[in-house]
Amino acid sequence: MTHSMTLEVISPEKVLYKGSVVLVQLPGAMGSFEIMYNHAPLMAILEKGSLKVIDEERNKLNIDIEGGVVEVRNNLIKVITP
Repeated sequence: MTHSMTLEVISPEKVLYKGSVVLVQLPGAMGSFEIMYNHAPLMAILEKGSLKVIDEERNKLNIDIEGGVVEVRNNLIKVITP
């Protein structure tokens, strides 16, 4: 059984990514951190860097961001980036 989460990466112009993932590594203001299934609720400031994502099919991808914020709640990860 795959424990997946929904990741949404949104900029003012468009949705950069929306899909099911099993792991996300984010560039936090105090260092990089990971979100996995059933993570505790969280809000954090993000620095310029790359989101490292593993999707349900175990594909790895990187999404470059210019900073922003992340909210994690009920296996939904929302990244808002400028």
